[in-house]
Amino acid sequence: MITLVALIVAILFVPSPWSYVLVIAAAIVDLGETGAFVWWSRRRRRRTRPAVGAEDLVGRVGVALSALDPAGQVRVQGEIWDARSATRVDRGEAVVVEAVDGLRLEVGPTGGDADA
Repeated sequence: MITLVALIVAILFVPSPWSYVLVIAAAIVDLGETGAFVWWSRRRRRRTRPAVGAEDLVGRVGVALSALDPAGQVRVQGEIWDARSATRVDRGEAVVVEAVDGLRLEVGPTGGDADA
């Protein structure tokens, strides 16, 4: 866009030798901005984990709000979720999210206590 503006200004208002300099400088700035925008847009693709969504919860640690025997509720990243555990988990015990099944988390104990 800046190249087009520079081209119009160069044709209408700037004398001959400087018009070429103006257009070339604007093209260089335009290419630099384009390269920066491409780099900025691709930098997030290098992440191995999703940034949002239910898939982001897998591997996160939470706390059991009720006893899970086999079902109950847990808090993960500040959100309360229905959860199911293959082993009994007591209230206040730390859990790790192993899978997501719809709106229910499959969790397991981490072996430590967590703050509610």
